[in-house]
Amino acid sequence: MDQLFKGLDDIYNEIVDIRRHLHQHPELSFEEVNTANYIAAYHEKLGHKVRKRVGGNGVLAYLEGDKPGPTVAVRADFDALPIHEQTDVPFKSVNEGVMHACGHDGHTATLLGLAKVLNGMKSEIEGTVVFLHQHAEELPPGGAIAMIEDGCLDGVDVIFGTHLQAQMPLGEIGYRTGPLQAAPDRFDITIQGKGGHGAAPHETKDSIVIGGQLIGNLQQIVSRKVDPLESAVVSVCAFEAKNPYNVIADTATLTGTVRTFKEEIRNFIEKEIERVVKGTCIVSDATYDYKYMRGYPTTVNHKEETEFVAKLAHSVPGVESVKETPPIMGGEDFSYYLEKVKGTLFFTGAKNPDWEQAYPHHHPKFDIDERSLLIAAKTLGVATLQYMKNSAKTLSSQQVTK
Repeated sequence: MDQLFKGLDDIYNEIVDIRRHLHQHPELSFEEVNTANYIAAYHEKLGHKVRKRVGGNGVLAYLEGDKPGPTVAVRADFDALPIHEQTDVPFKSVNEGVMHACGHDGHTATLLGLAKVLNGMKSEIEGTVVFLHQHAEELPPGGAIAMIEDGCLDGVDVIFGTHLQAQMPLGEIGYRTGPLQAAPDRFDITIQGKGGHGAAPHETKDSIVIGGQLIGNLQQIVSRKVDPLESAVVSVCAFEAKNPYNVIADTATLTGTVRTFKEEIRNFIEKEIERVVKGTCIVSDATYDYKYMRGYPTTVNHKEETEFVAKLAHSVPGVESVKETPPIMGGEDFSYYLEKVKGTLFFTGAKNPDWEQAYPHHHPKFDIDERSLLIAAKTLGVATLQYMKNSAKTLSSQQVTK
């Protein structure tokens, strides 16, 4: 492990440079052609076997150790968001309206740095490392499911991943067994009323008034229909009915999200939203159109692998605390991998202790303390090497027993 840590320390500046390059040249989900080529070229230079265009823009790179052992996948996502960056960093996005506002540039830099160091330790590696670079995490249906269908997990025994957390203190590792992140769903509602002159509302079916009533009614689903000991969110995030100042709109559209952990609650809310929409529109003699789109499944970490990483994290230089983190309502398509193979996703703190304010993920002023990249790489590296070592011991023990 000392060799791993020293190797990562030695290339820390390179890891930062990679992160800044990616940050300056972000690409949206399903459009990450240049980023994918950059990643593939980096691995090819290291001599790794590389698969391009996996499930779309995904990239797989394989490092085969000189000793036999399990196959460990380590995942990083690399897509950006449709956000106009408002930071003043010198490596600010040059792509108008596109920004790495969730740390995926850091995830990718972390994995590439780890790949370079592990490549230099090939003689000590007991098994195969799969560097799984995933596109399109931010936009359902996401890149994970397509990469799985294209064979990214073939032969994989375990998968590890981390997500940089800008509001978690630098030096902290957050882990959780079981449900970690919620299932993120979307709904679209169109209310069809009857427009008219603003001076004669009695001759209309005011879609704006109906929409306003609907927003209030929808909030009662969680507050009055879901057990308060359970977790659920129904949020209306967009309400549009644009018209001249003196014209009552005939149509209004509402878009929002539902977040749940349990499938039975997810099913209930999907049906309940339509029941509430239907009832609200009946009262006002309006019609509606309702679409519910399911996002990723709940991210559920495996117990043994989660506790394994949490225990190892204490030995990683730079880690000051290892804490069990509460589940969060954000979604993550790492969930698809965990449905297929055992593994865990953990959080790496990235909040600079000297910053007065740490902006949240998906904010135009989002940023990370780049020292978190080193901690993330070391933790993923330790998990990979120690898992291989433990597997080798287990295999050796079984052979002796036989």
